[in-house]
Amino acid sequence: MEARPAVARPSVMSLNINSRSALHAAYMPFVKNGGLFIPTPKTYNPGDEVFLLLQLMDDPAKLAIKGKVIWITPPNAQNGKTQGVGVQFAADEGGQQGKIKIEQVLGAALGSNRPTHTL
Repeated sequence: MEARPAVARPSVMSLNINSRSALHAAYMPFVKNGGLFIPTPKTYNPGDEVFLLLQLMDDPAKLAIKGKVIWITPPNAQNGKTQGVGVQFAADEGGQQGKIKIEQVLGAALGSNRPTHTL
């Protein structure tokens, strides 16, 4: 019997976003399939797979979204940026549902010039 290499399981990240302004600050509409900035002190590497459990405002349902880390904001980043990771949504049904739901909630705020955690 051959030993099979261990496959790293995606890290599960639970995120509760309680306001439209917090969602606007975290959402990354410029990323293919959409994505979110997630504040975290945990160490990740680009390409790490993650599984998001996302709850938006008063909606009791949690969105289950697969994704991958596409960038990292390290501790003590310039300009006081919050430590965390940028996660790109997977191009599957969960990722598409997450993107659609977020964009419905944000509506006209998507075109806002307010600062975000991303750019």
